Amino acid sequence: MQIKNFKIDHNLKELTEHRTVEMPIACYETTIRQNINGYIPLHWHDELQFVLIRKGEAVFQINEEKITVQEGEGLFINSGCLHMAEDKDHTGCVYICLNVSPQFVAPQELYASYVYPYIQATNLPYLYLHANEPWGKNILDAIGKIHEWIEQKTPYYEMDISLKITFIWKNLIENGFPLEYDRTAVVKSERMKEMLQWIHLHYAENIRLDDIARAGQLSRSECCRYFKRMLKTTPLSYVIEYRIQKSLVLLRQADANVTEVSYQVGFNSASYFIDKFRQAMNMTPLAYKKSNMSQEQAEQ
Repeated sequence: MQIKNFKIDHNLKELTEHRTVEMPIACYETTIRQNINGYIPLHWHDELQFVLIRKGEAVFQINEEKITVQEGEGLFINSGCLHMAEDKDHTGCVYICLNVSPQFVAPQELYASYVYPYIQATNLPYLYLHANEPWGKNILDAIGKIHEWIEQKTPYYEMDISLKITFIWKNLIENGFPLEYDRTAVVKSERMKEMLQWIHLHYAENIRLDDIARAGQLSRSECCRYFKRMLKTTPLSYVIEYRIQKSLVLLRQADANVTEVSYQVGFNSASYFIDKFRQAMNMTPLAYKKSNMSQEQAEQ
């Protein structure tokens, strides 16, 4: 099952419940371009995430870094890390995404020693999983196997998955990375989330750079540096991008009016909204609305 429009809260935390009926995990196949935005938007969650690229290539951003992940390889993304993904060069990227609650990785008696220090480490936002390295291949094969078991619901598959997740984690922590905890890095991450949270609460209002900077307890210049470093954009450009994201959901409604939508998401000019929408989506809002309606009719 692909989640085409997963919901996130005002703090960018994903609201999807990552679990099967029996276990606090989720494993599904995702085609990046089928997401409502055409890419996987910026978000974070408490769960650990393991990714296996089945087809094509993807560019992931985790906190401040961008990484291209090739077919047959993957990523581990740590709990609480901001991340997003987009198809690279229209390769039709498809990947398996395995999200696991940290508490499910090891028994309670072992959690404090073998899990908690790793999800708190500030030097471990992600790890690239190389198929040509034995430990990486072990993890990638295990992701594929877990997806297969969930799809087929083989006998005792829940127990098999539990064992396989412990196997994945053991391979990961045996890889030998030293653990570090930098309070400065934690503060930066929290301030970034606070500024994004403020934008997501007030995107429909008139927003000034001063407002965003104040939300992160930063000066205007430092606020701009945070956005440039972590999101590769300016604060006010991010506001426009987020407003476009919010407009996509509204435009999919049958009675949506482009002018009304433009004001609902915070633009004070319909023509400006149309211009920015065209730059972001390579089509006008009206063309997007008609295309979506045609697609829905074809699926019925």
